[in-house]
Amino acid sequence: MGTSKFAGRLGIFVVAGLGLLIAGIFYIGKQKHLFNPVFNITTTFKNINGLEVGNNVRFSGINVGTVENIRIINDTTVKVYLIIDKEVQQFIKTDSYIKISSDGLIGDKIANITQGSSAGRSVSEGQHIQSIEPLETDAILANLSATGENATIISGELAEILHKVNKGNGTIGRLLHDSTIANNLGQTIRYLKSSSRGLDENMEAAKHNILLRGFFKKKDHDKDEKNKKTDAKKSGKNDADVKEGKRRETWKERRDRKRNERKKKEEEENVTAKK
Repeated sequence: MGTSKFAGRLGIFVVAGLGLLIAGIFYIGKQKHLFNPVFNITTTFKNINGLEVGNNVRFSGINVGTVENIRIINDTTVKVYLIIDKEVQQFIKTDSYIKISSDGLIGDKIANITQGSSAGRSVSEGQHIQSIEPLETDAILANLSATGENATIISGELAEILHKVNKGNGTIGRLLHDSTIANNLGQTIRYLKSSSRGLDENMEAAKHNILLRGFFKKKDHDKDEKNKKTDAKKSGKNDADVKEGKRRETWKERRDRKRNERKKKEEEENVTAKK
């Protein structure tokens, strides 16, 4: 009786073990694409950045194969052999690229196949695919470290400058804290405005001077001629169109009109001042 119970238990254990073994074989075979039709492609890298045999191969974010083998060809070339599901062969083009990336932030390395052009030809068995070299993590960290150090130095210098400004040191600090400099600056600006008005008045008086009147007349005439040519070019008219078109104001008429406008303005100012 005891022997039969032991044999029954042993038989159950053996059957369960065989079932687990078969399930494991199928699971591993599925992961390694042992039971699916596959095809092979290759690529080369200068640095595989930790990629290992058995790592996944992805296309459009889907696991479609595994890294079958890795061989060092020479001191600058590493050849990677990939096995891919046959059913995705039609979607991988000859102008696709293979790049190495990480499965998450700190996960295993994977080989990613990029999508090629829709007009490209599908890859064939054993075809070589171009690669994109992975970024060196150490170089990125070194650059980030240098950037952080520079930022620290810049922030320290800015803090020192702002401290001096708040204490009233330096040109900016004196401008912000010393009212005398601000008043002098405002007075200088007022003097400049006053000088500009005086210069305009002197130029206007010089225009009415007998000795300089001819010079300003010629200058106004040249300016009018230049304006006429510019206006004719802008309107797209040639010399014949200008002659046949509407009559333009001459420089004498323009001078007289401006003189009358100034005289009228002076009279209005005098009336306002008397009131």
